[in-house]
Amino acid sequence: MQMLTDRETADIMDTAAEMAAAARDATLLHFRSKGLSADTKEADRFDPVTVADRLCEERMRAILARRRPRDGILGEEMGVQAGDSGLTWVLDPIDGTRSYLCGTPTWGVLISVADASGPIYGLIDQPYIGERFEGGFGVARVRGPRGEDRLATRPARALSEAILMSTFPEVGTAEEEAAFRRLSRQVRLTRYGTDCYAYALLAAGQIDLVVEAGLQPYDVQAPMAVIEAAGGLMTDWEGRRNPQGGRVIAASSPEVHAAALEILRG
Repeated sequence: MQMLTDRETADIMDTAAEMAAAARDATLLHFRSKGLSADTKEADRFDPVTVADRLCEERMRAILARRRPRDGILGEEMGVQAGDSGLTWVLDPIDGTRSYLCGTPTWGVLISVADASGPIYGLIDQPYIGERFEGGFGVARVRGPRGEDRLATRPARALSEAILMSTFPEVGTAEEEAAFRRLSRQVRLTRYGTDCYAYALLAAGQIDLVVEAGLQPYDVQAPMAVIEAAGGLMTDWEGRRNPQGGRVIAASSPEVHAAALEILRG
């Protein structure tokens, strides 16, 4: 992990807060607006992008250009911008664009900072609710309409008592979906459709597991930083920390993680 001074970490956190505030303004400008439409980024399935996705990333990048021009950037909508500081900002302007289009408040803005080891700081911001989940540099907290609280994952429990979440009932390939179904049959409750908000709920101690497949770096790096800061863990289905995405399991404790992994592996 890259060594940073207190002054550097404070500047990173302050920059991220400014970016999140700008992202709130940009996304709420269009959320639940009449006639909001979306283009699709893929021909064979609906992978939406809206004017709000693009505007949000533009505004976040403008802040980075002014405040931290030496850092690299990886954004979902505008790709890679090289830097020479050893740090990269990983941005998903709207994680859950389908939910955004439907008017449900479970989408979020994902902002993280990574070095060569992976994410070292991140936040999950839900603009409409006004909640911000933050993790890294010794911080694990949520700020929202009910004030500020410390983030901490749930204590270990039997898998039969666990709550599992995923964005889609169809989890990746047929093989991946079958593995997920095996796990789903072993837990107390499975719920779908919460996008990045599921990871925030895990960090806040509300649920035990999030399992998904086919994810990208900008999908996982902010949740990984937040969940790890809260005492949980987030790996691939082989148990390795993998900031690049793919198959992902986030768990509230090592015990729940190990039990779920055993089932996913068949």
